[in-house]
Amino acid sequence: MSISNSIRAQIPPIHPEGYPFIGAFALVSLILFWIFAPLGWVGTLLTVWCALFFRDPIRVTPQREGLVVAPADGRISMITRALPPAELGLGDRPLLRVSIFMSVFNVHVNRSPVAGRIEKIAYRPGAFINAELDKASEDNERNSLAISTPHGKIGVVQIAGLVARRIVSFVREGQTVGAGERFGLIRFGSRLDVYFPDGTEVLVSEGQTAIAGETILADFDVAVPGLSFRSQ
Repeated sequence: MSISNSIRAQIPPIHPEGYPFIGAFALVSLILFWIFAPLGWVGTLLTVWCALFFRDPIRVTPQREGLVVAPADGRISMITRALPPAELGLGDRPLLRVSIFMSVFNVHVNRSPVAGRIEKIAYRPGAFINAELDKASEDNERNSLAISTPHGKIGVVQIAGLVARRIVSFVREGQTVGAGERFGLIRFGSRLDVYFPDGTEVLVSEGQTAIAGETILADFDVAVPGLSFRSQ
């Protein structure tokens, strides 16, 4: 492998959703260089940050029935029991919930935590308070998915944050998804909540760093051997 190919292999691809934003940042940087060079360099740094924000690296997802993987990169900010969004129809009892907070420096492409069928997608507009606060689950703009699996339904909720202003979905109701498959993104800092069926025991703890499509949150079939992996 040549040096140029080796360097290229280390640079993660950019998701197409980011191209308009990166182009806008680059154009503003050129204008700032024309006005005042130091401002142009500030704009260049922001352009690089924007490109990093929309990076979409390949992930190696563990493949086996019963695994639940992280849907987002970030810090596991909360593990608690909470009522799922009413629009998902997951019942009116508190369920185990794992929340993953994404800073503006994390990869923001979201991946399905399980293999299954998307039973429902429900978007709800709302506020834009700090996504780390517990009440953000109820008050903020969100996009919720209910995914049917042999072990019950999993709820996945994209929550906009203090800076985030746009939730993007790549999937539709009735679609079948694989574990680790891309299903959406949130622009500029936010949070993902995962709701589990009763009786689930999670394998992570608060404060742990999660990697979308790779970190195992829970395992419904702990005794089942034969773990394999798939890059995507």
